[in-house]
Amino acid sequence: MTSGTDLDRRITLQRATKASNEFNEPVDSWADVAAVWAKRRDFSDSQRIEFLAAGQVGAFAVARFTVRSTSVTRAVTPVDRLIHEDAVWQINGVKEVAEGRRRFLEITASREAD
Repeated sequence: MTSGTDLDRRITLQRATKASNEFNEPVDSWADVAAVWAKRRDFSDSQRIEFLAAGQVGAFAVARFTVRSTSVTRAVTPVDRLIHEDAVWQINGVKEVAEGRRRFLEITASREAD
């Protein structure tokens, strides 16, 4: 069971945006959407095998970040990404936690391993 005191990690949610460079060409960039508190749980090695079976190759880390369910966090999709401890995490999925309707969300994310 998750409680508010378990949310001890700060993450920044980011969304891709389009901007123009000095030649008026479209350039992709990332904009901060929100900084929120989260609980981080790293995947075990057996859970990583599932990601390898899904076609991901290479050394990577996978974790689940539990955050409070808000209008901002409910809008997060796998097109977005998050920043945690100066590392960029690609969002693989977002789901509601079974501990009560609209209390918490679980974001599964992966990043290249160090």
